[in-house]
Amino acid sequence: MPELTPETEPESVGFDRGRLARLDAHFRRYVDDGRLPGWSLAVTRGGKVAHVAHHGLADTEAGRPVTGETLFRIYSMTKPVTSVAAMMLYEEGAFELKDPVSRFLPAFADVRVYRSGSALAPVTEPAREPVRIWHLLTHTAGLTYGFHHAHPVGAMYRAAGFEWSAPDLDLAGCCDRWAELPLLFQPGSEWNYSVATDVLGRVVEVVAGVPLDRFFGERIFGPLQMHDTAFAADAAQAERLAALYLAADGGRRARRVDAEAAGLWPMPFRSGGGGLMSSAHDYHRFTQLLLRRGELDGVRLLSSRTVDFMTANHLPGGVDLEAFGRPLFAETTFDGVGFGLGFSVVLDPVANRVPSSRGEFGWGGAASTAFWVDPAEELTALFFTQLLPSSTHPIRSQLKQLVAQALLD
Repeated sequence: MPELTPETEPESVGFDRGRLARLDAHFRRYVDDGRLPGWSLAVTRGGKVAHVAHHGLADTEAGRPVTGETLFRIYSMTKPVTSVAAMMLYEEGAFELKDPVSRFLPAFADVRVYRSGSALAPVTEPAREPVRIWHLLTHTAGLTYGFHHAHPVGAMYRAAGFEWSAPDLDLAGCCDRWAELPLLFQPGSEWNYSVATDVLGRVVEVVAGVPLDRFFGERIFGPLQMHDTAFAADAAQAERLAALYLAADGGRRARRVDAEAAGLWPMPFRSGGGGLMSSAHDYHRFTQLLLRRGELDGVRLLSSRTVDFMTANHLPGGVDLEAFGRPLFAETTFDGVGFGLGFSVVLDPVANRVPSSRGEFGWGGAASTAFWVDPAEELTALFFTQLLPSSTHPIRSQLKQLVAQALLD
């Protein structure tokens, strides 16, 4: 159970130590006034860990503090891992990005698209083109989430048992059920955050011929020494897993919940879209792989060209999510931000109104976790906590502005 610790003096990589302390002071207030139970954060530059901090409790009832050994449910920060897994197979020639998903998952052969009507009586039409692999990677497939309370198709997902949890189905069964439901729009015509990465995870299973957890373990977590990252906690890990909290009183306090009893984790299937737990140490290893364009400590998982390709904006016409997407969640802002193959990508920091660099990429998770990689500054940042939903507090934008103000070189 290795812990993430500072590897260099902040000044040696362009940070001001006193200004980095503003990060800790700011987020300590979230704990001290009850908005968050506890957190971990880490900032690196040039491949060296410059700042690590923990504050508060991993479990308020047990009085267990957050430490470098604490494990967190990372929810949608699973998506970049699944995207990397898919692109590893892509590099082996297992598929092309334009391949129809139905080549691997036959249930997607004759999908229908919502046109009008209610959730109980929808009017649908045939898809004008197949759902393709690149649609899954970019969330342009027309799939959705049940927790999007904004469209009749979302209500159909909820009626089928898909909101924050899922019916008692394996991943193959979930994909078959999603394929039966109408798409929100014609494939490739819009962006909508969705179960697309879960479907992508099933494609990985079919192509690789092994379950997703085994592929992750053998091909990604083992080589990267991410030994605490998994879809479920064993007995020893359960003692280190942070409790889960829901925002209460308009976000003024965090209320502890039984994640398993509430169906909030672990998922009943291997969710490539949101099922993993991880640690600061482990996910740091993953971000360094991305910063180094596919290689870490002599282990290469992807070509540098593939990572560059994944972290370019893939939205048609080069537009941002504000122009092309349906902004139904708050894991990133959309102005000046595009989307690549599994990552948000900053196109225009000024439009986004948050200090950042063009080409910076990252993602977040439903329990208010976040990461980003800034190739221009050779910088990565991580924030881990366990508060649902991620829209409760502006943690991501505040983290960015506080990291930026600490850079003085």
